[in-house]
Amino acid sequence: MRSLAMRQFDFMGKRRLAFTTSAVLLLIALVSLAVQQLSLGLDFTGGTLVEVSYHAAPSLDTVRQTLEAAGFQDISVQTFGTADEILIRLQQAFDPDVGQQVTDLLRASGDQVTLVRAEFVGAQVGEQLRDQSGLGMLVALGMVMLYVAFRFQYKFAVGALLALVHDVILVLGAFSLFRIEFDLTVLAAVLAVIGYSLNDTIIVYDRIRENIRLSRIDDMSAIFNDAINQTLSRTLATSGTTILVLLALLILGGDMIHNFAVALLIGVGVGTFSSIYVASALLLPLKLQRTDLIPAPKENEDAEELP
Repeated sequence: MRSLAMRQFDFMGKRRLAFTTSAVLLLIALVSLAVQQLSLGLDFTGGTLVEVSYHAAPSLDTVRQTLEAAGFQDISVQTFGTADEILIRLQQAFDPDVGQQVTDLLRASGDQVTLVRAEFVGAQVGEQLRDQSGLGMLVALGMVMLYVAFRFQYKFAVGALLALVHDVILVLGAFSLFRIEFDLTVLAAVLAVIGYSLNDTIIVYDRIRENIRLSRIDDMSAIFNDAINQTLSRTLATSGTTILVLLALLILGGDMIHNFAVALLIGVGVGTFSSIYVASALLLPLKLQRTDLIPAPKENEDAEELP
């Protein structure tokens, strides 16, 4: 094991600053979620979906402006599959003629437009999806805590769970604060963030456990700091390459996965921060000790070994 004296960065020395930063961000996120709430998409609120096909790829802004000028409100326009397939989301009650109305409006500008489908997502279905999504997220967090407790120790599980809750709240808070639409694709991104952040945390935890078992000192802060430094290059390389891919999706992926990429970008950044400063640093106030991983020898066992 590398000497603790050779560590490059004093992460644990800055844990109070990190905790303060996290606390401020969490407060902003919670206030925004309480006051503004999430800007729920059609998947959760109910409404009408209209899919149309163009002969040539149209301008999404032009499509949106045409519909808004005709009196449609709360419109979401995005490509669906290819650039000439357009999906229009209308947060309004379903009208059997709405698909034809939208198609006729778009044809009036001289474009060749074909109606593919017009569907209604009921509010009851949206509410059921919302409830099941929240339950799924809680189940995921619960399974994570059980896994970490089984593989490591319950104090590790508490630290990992609090770090994941921290990540989820900050992602949701960002979507609430900036009024970005939250739909099923974003929910999938949030669940992916849980898995990504947990993976980083497990890597650091595994090195912490190894260092505790191999070291001969009881300075937990120094041991944690050394473990973070030893895994830092791996953490930054993984996060950096992931962010490059997400930036490509954000810029080139189109409107369909735009919010998905935004959620993952926020989540990867927050998850990298939490795996270093939150999940590991929380083990100090949780008072993780060597005896939690290596039980102290009993006195009667020592006596039996004497000749």
